[in-house]
Amino acid sequence: MFRMSDADRETVAERLRKAVGEGRLTLDEFEQRVSGVLAARTFAEVEPFVADLPGGPASPPAPERGELRTTAASLKRHGRWVVPRHLRVTSRAGSVKLDFTEAHIAHDSVEIDLDVFAGSTTLVLPPGASVDVDSVELIAGSAHVRGVPTTPIGGSERHFVVRGKQAAGGLVVRYQRHFWRWRW
Repeated sequence: MFRMSDADRETVAERLRKAVGEGRLTLDEFEQRVSGVLAARTFAEVEPFVADLPGGPASPPAPERGELRTTAASLKRHGRWVVPRHLRVTSRAGSVKLDFTEAHIAHDSVEIDLDVFAGSTTLVLPPGASVDVDSVELIAGSAHVRGVPTTPIGGSERHFVVRGKQAAGGLVVRYQRHFWRWRW
């Protein structure tokens, strides 16, 4: 769960003010919802107050750009994390595993720019996502897309575009694996 800042709460309160101005909420509903929003600590606690309003769910802001770097070490992201629209991944002699299944992805398309040398890269995509790896330059390595569509399908939730260079290592793109209660 992502914690809310005061600015995030104020943004949601502004949505409620707009809704009361449009006649979507009564003043009593507005007062109850605003007091709940101001007391909320996480985005999940705010959802019930905006679920029936236009504009989609309340969610943490996603940055436009981000960068992940490692040298001679593993780089992992899993669980709940915020994914920027453009993500640059730089790795030297280390492995990279980015699990997007529980990540907050605010954009329909995510661009990943790889600069990986002497290491492997694994991207675990959320269900229904598609990927394009045609712009990855492979040098003494390989790319495997396992069970993931390589072109956006009508109604597809997310599309990932992977670019850059993968040298002396492999790139694997797949969905999350399941066996009984385990997921990896």
